[in-house]
Amino acid sequence: MANTTAVYARIDTKLKENAENILSQLGISPSSAIQMLYSQIVLTRGLPLDLHLPSAKPTAIDGMSRAEIDAELMKGMDSLKSGKAYTADEVDAELSKEFGI
Repeated sequence: MANTTAVYARIDTKLKENAENILSQLGISPSSAIQMLYSQIVLTRGLPLDLHLPSAKPTAIDGMSRAEIDAELMKGMDSLKSGKAYTADEVDAELSKEFGI
């Protein structure tokens, strides 16, 4: 038999159940998944995950207070009064660049 050792970790019960359900559907045992993770850590010399903060997302109007909505509307009015205006294409390009939408 191969030279093996046990790995013990304490994780949230629901997280474990959900992960093992997905692994089962993929036909992968938890031990095999851990073996794959460790193998990738060695191969990449780091975590094989894309760890970063999510990009900012525009706030939906239903997530804003009345004061926040009023403040945003005033910014728009001030922008118009100062002569700043954007075409729909410019707005779409900015949303795509900033938020990926």
